[in-house]
Amino acid sequence: MVEDNENLAREKQDDHVEAAPDPDMAERLEEALREKDQFRALAQRSQADLVNYRRRAAEELEEARTSSKSRLLLDVISVVDDFGRALEMVPGAAIAPGWLEGVRLVHRKLVSLMESEGVTRIQAEGQPFEPFEHEAVLYQESPGMAEGTVVQVVRDGYKLNGRVLRAAQVAVSRAPVQKKETESPDQE
Repeated sequence: MVEDNENLAREKQDDHVEAAPDPDMAERLEEALREKDQFRALAQRSQADLVNYRRRAAEELEEARTSSKSRLLLDVISVVDDFGRALEMVPGAAIAPGWLEGVRLVHRKLVSLMESEGVTRIQAEGQPFEPFEHEAVLYQESPGMAEGTVVQVVRDGYKLNGRVLRAAQVAVSRAPVQKKETESPDQE
């Protein structure tokens, strides 16, 4: 029994003795903490890359939608222009009035469709020439107008939500050309 008590006393004493720190253990712990920080930084970068990818993909999808919508609307604009020219050329007595009203109704519906999609006509006549919205196809001497003012619209231009779909083709005023007086040599 005495031996058992001595053994128990030794075991208690061994429990209270702290184990000597292992130098390899501290290095492994430090390495594990460094790896943890590296993995955390990698996870954060990966998460940021994913967020940026999703944003770019959404922007590219929206740009593709806008581009395809713009192409379709440009085709519709051409049809509206053709309808407008045809309506201007119709002689009044040549056709039945009901038929002409039907064609005008189709024209108005196409214009209404364009407006519902955000297409607006560029108001050019009387405005200063703006190269982003207007395409100058000719210059005219216009004594009553300031130089660089749109005096006539040759073909209408259109915008889609503030972005130019098709520039307006316009005639722009210019200052009258002054003829130089011919100089005659002095005759003596």
